[in-house]
Amino acid sequence: MKKNFKKLAAAGLVAVMGVSLLAGCGGKEEGGSASSGGKTELTFGIWDENQRPAMEAMVEAYEKEHEDVTIEIQLTPYKGGEYWTKLEAAATGGKAPDVFWLNVLHLDSYVEGGILADLTDAVAASDINDSFPEALVNNYVRDGVNYAVPKDFDTNALWYNKEIFDKANVEYPTDDMTYEDLLAKAEELQAAGLDDGVYPFACPVDFQTWYYQTVYANGGYILNEDKTETGYTDPKTMEGIQCWIDFIDKGLSPSAASLAETSADAMFEGNQLAMNFAGSYMVPEYAGNDAIADKIDCVEIPTFNGVEDNCINGLGYAVYEGSKNKDAAIEFAIWLGSAEAQKIQGETGVVISARSDAQEYFAKANEAYNLAAYTNHSEEAYPLPVCSVAAELYDMEANYLKQAYSGELTLADACAQLKEEADALLAK
Repeated sequence: MKKNFKKLAAAGLVAVMGVSLLAGCGGKEEGGSASSGGKTELTFGIWDENQRPAMEAMVEAYEKEHEDVTIEIQLTPYKGGEYWTKLEAAATGGKAPDVFWLNVLHLDSYVEGGILADLTDAVAASDINDSFPEALVNNYVRDGVNYAVPKDFDTNALWYNKEIFDKANVEYPTDDMTYEDLLAKAEELQAAGLDDGVYPFACPVDFQTWYYQTVYANGGYILNEDKTETGYTDPKTMEGIQCWIDFIDKGLSPSAASLAETSADAMFEGNQLAMNFAGSYMVPEYAGNDAIADKIDCVEIPTFNGVEDNCINGLGYAVYEGSKNKDAAIEFAIWLGSAEAQKIQGETGVVISARSDAQEYFAKANEAYNLAAYTNHSEEAYPLPVCSVAAELYDMEANYLKQAYSGELTLADACAQLKEEADALLAK
């Protein structure tokens, strides 16, 4: 295992992907704890300070029910790759947390590295397979083996600024819109005449929140089933990307260069966008921004070619294979997927609990917005394409597509060059 993890670290698999989360650091030395003083001691690795209160409440509930177990939360920031760097170093030294947060982008590498315990039997003996969206459970299955319990998930919604719509005398977006409706709505806003620096919409080079959704809904693909080839030159894939470039070309979105300097989220929060796609992880920030909080709302992502087009991603609870109390760690991880635990997490309103019967708590935690837009079709959402070189693949993809979005290359040329380089990466 040590040899494998040194190889993983050398391969640069601690690349920062997904949302950068805020800081703080746990106290005691990391490691799979042994029993002490008649109690089984477990360590629990997380990375988000905003979620610490929810995790503490869950730990407190578990310890109350299991008086022979004590659990120490160890928080390491995600930003800058610190969480993964520290986790890999700890695993190499045999001292990783007994239970820890894992995202799907690192799953394949960690399976290869031998750090993850097999949870298959424990999952089968629980109600997890019947109580979570199938896509989320399968996110953490490789070759029939379960490696994590789903924790939470994020999907996407269309947010809009009511003040901008009112000023333009344009009707608000609705849950039943299509891509064509979205385009027409943007053109109507443009024709009404928006203030200088204000745009109807934004189309950044963003895979999870924008173009993967339409690629999949259009029948395109990023990776084939055995992860040996990419689908960038498939006409259906390119159509699912081109539809967003069209917004830029029509002047309905800021340029790619502008969005590289100022994110779509920042522009929306600065009252510079009438509409914006946003992941559920942005809800606390939007709701906490006094400049927009009282004049925004959200609806479901518009369909594409009559198909629900949303991507789903999230975290899982994994167990360290080298844990000195692996059985107790597995029992705790399975409990973290229980109705009780997922309810505690969901009621905080920070994330959407992965369990189907707990998803409603996210919307109830902030009833000022139509947050059911994030969960109404979660069962139909598409999981992100992942493989052992996912981080490198996504970076490569972004580099080429930026050139297509900016007009430096045609989309066909960008995708042809991208496919050649990406397929060579997969071949390694």
